[in-house]
Amino acid sequence: MGAGELEPGQLLPPMRELAERLGVNPNTVAAAYRTLRERGVIETHGRRGSRVRSKPATTGREYIRVEVPSGVRDVANGNPDPALLPSLAAAFAAAGAQADREPVLYGDATVEPELARIARADLDADGVPDGPLAVTSGALDSIERVLAVHLKPGDTVAVEDPGWGGLLDLVPALGLRMVPVGVDDEGPLAEDVRRALAAGARALVVTDRAQNPTGAALSATRARALRSVLKEHPETLLVEDDHGYRIVDQPLHPLAGVTRHWAFVRAVAKAYGPDLRLAVLTGDPVTVDRVLGRQRLGPGWVSRLLQRAVVRLWADDALDAPAVASAYGRRRDALIDALARRGVAAHGRSGLNVWIPVPDETGAVARLLHAGWAVAPGARFRMNAPPGIRVTVATLTPEETGPLADAIALAVAPVEGGRSYV
Repeated sequence: MGAGELEPGQLLPPMRELAERLGVNPNTVAAAYRTLRERGVIETHGRRGSRVRSKPATTGREYIRVEVPSGVRDVANGNPDPALLPSLAAAFAAAGAQADREPVLYGDATVEPELARIARADLDADGVPDGPLAVTSGALDSIERVLAVHLKPGDTVAVEDPGWGGLLDLVPALGLRMVPVGVDDEGPLAEDVRRALAAGARALVVTDRAQNPTGAALSATRARALRSVLKEHPETLLVEDDHGYRIVDQPLHPLAGVTRHWAFVRAVAKAYGPDLRLAVLTGDPVTVDRVLGRQRLGPGWVSRLLQRAVVRLWADDALDAPAVASAYGRRRDALIDALARRGVAAHGRSGLNVWIPVPDETGAVARLLHAGWAVAPGARFRMNAPPGIRVTVATLTPEETGPLADAIALAVAPVEGGRSYV
């Protein structure tokens, strides 16, 4: 498989047959198959046998990207606007000075007390249930740790479709199965979640706001519907991702607390810069205790120097959160409105991105690249969802909005006789 000699979806020989062919003990083949399954390279379906995954975990979706040639405008990268990120110099200088006065040593608390205080106050204000806190190296690190301490290889996780490409890579890499849940502007579809949980999914991962790639944000109505579904399945592991914290103007409608085991994650990367690899995780006591226990056996803790810098950024109001959210909102709305005037539907209630359904994803990406615009192929974010493209509006200027909308309208138009028409 590593050499590429086996195709995605190819059926593997039965374990006994392969053992005879190789002249080894069947237990050796069984152990090899188990390792491959746990690493997300193959999947097993009972008597139907084992197959190479159609998208092995070793084939990251990040590789499904457009190389941006010189002179082409990149609206595919998913990054925040550097001009809207706060300066970090003073925060790290203050954190360094504190470290000189109060060095952190082995055995000290893993969570900076002031960070815990500020984070807990914000969580309380947003209606997130009380629970212990942990600090991890970003949202995906939190999600990985929570899934790993609760689930075993072969368990099924319900994930949003379209959804975050990093998560869609992570789940099979942990040896877990995925079942897709449809998404509209108000979040995951309640009936899709009900079907997934009734079919045996043990965990559900939900993005509360700034959903990547669609920009969906949980509405109060949708949150009530999802809480009702989760009450029917109280043993479900619920993981909520609020990575849009401080860059969105949509209110939070948390689901946490309905199920026995839950986790709620807030990362700082989108608001303060992708290199600030820090997220605050809260959840039920069992979940957080397991995460902290496993963390102690690995990295130990997330640098308290980094935590103290984030504390200073929060305490000094280094980020004008309402202004940042408003800026991203204006850029999203401007593009969505411009596309609507050209007869093109698009989605983006919150966050940095706009999702545009297209009839021919590959063709639309290629035509836009030829027109001077690099957009993200929807294949990076999809399982069963229809084709689409993702546009990052974080740095889109008013002068660029109209030309980009024109190019998208031409790129997604039906093709007749080899020529596009609108």
